[in-house]
Amino acid sequence: MRIKAITGHQGIGTEVKDTIYVEAAGWGKYRWWRYVLGLMIILFAWMVAANVASALVALALGGQEGVAAFSQLDYAAFGPVWSFVIVMAGFPVFLAGILIAVTLIHQRHPRTLITAREKISWRRVGHGFVAGFVPWVLLGGLGQYLLYPDSFSFNSDLKTFALFVPIALVLTAIQTTTEELFFRGYIVQGASLIWSNRVFLAIVSAVIFTLPHATNPESQEGGLIGMFLGLFVGTGLLFAIVSLIDGTTELAIGAHFANNIAYFLLFNWSGSFFATPALFSISEYHARFYDITSLVLIPVFLVIVFRVFKRDEASEPISQSDRKSRAK
Repeated sequence: MRIKAITGHQGIGTEVKDTIYVEAAGWGKYRWWRYVLGLMIILFAWMVAANVASALVALALGGQEGVAAFSQLDYAAFGPVWSFVIVMAGFPVFLAGILIAVTLIHQRHPRTLITAREKISWRRVGHGFVAGFVPWVLLGGLGQYLLYPDSFSFNSDLKTFALFVPIALVLTAIQTTTEELFFRGYIVQGASLIWSNRVFLAIVSAVIFTLPHATNPESQEGGLIGMFLGLFVGTGLLFAIVSLIDGTTELAIGAHFANNIAYFLLFNWSGSFFATPALFSISEYHARFYDITSLVLIPVFLVIVFRVFKRDEASEPISQSDRKSRAK
């Protein structure tokens, strides 16, 4: 499926069964300055308002001492569960910024960041989850245990783990969906107005995704090679390419959630930015193991999502009002 050129009246009065989500960049109000304004709103929500939200949660949990600990990035002072809540508290605000930009600035449905169809295919999101979760657990989790069993320790505090599970499920779903709507949705759509070439769109998305994640402890431990293979190629580039091929961000949303929830709940490195009360804690980060795993997981993931799971039939087309373009 190729990316069609986006024009001012693209899609009006035509069939959209083969329309991909990238083409929604030209729906609603889409002049370049609107994307710049929308990006400014999103970045303000992410970089400023989200931090305020996290600080308020820290204040509610620990008072002034909690705010001081938060300002020093001393999340250990809150314990594993509430430190996770504090860090994640900013993502609903980040998400709100995206929704404001799309609905108010571009005047189109937020669903168009995911699909050009009338409805989101939750079945396809599930396909992405399975394709991301099962190989990651088998290779990244059990594979690592077989090679480095001494670095694994079981979390005997099952009460804390039980408390953490529903919190992790809800907040991780918000976090990963928000990142997909931004990096694979808004960024790709905005860049498509400059050039609709798939390689260009995938690289732009992957670079912008990698930059804010480059300071994570995992990235620092893995060095430039680990950052390139794990973040740029294994996540940013892979999810962008999959979204462009599939024509939706549904697979990426499911896979991103699978990757993070497995890391938060099952196998968590004790030195990570998100140190959680997972079932198993890993005391040592084996960077080269993760590099090799990333390379192996890419073809496995692609085979599962495009060969094992069949694509859905096209649903009802987007309504005329959603597709109508007003270049203002």
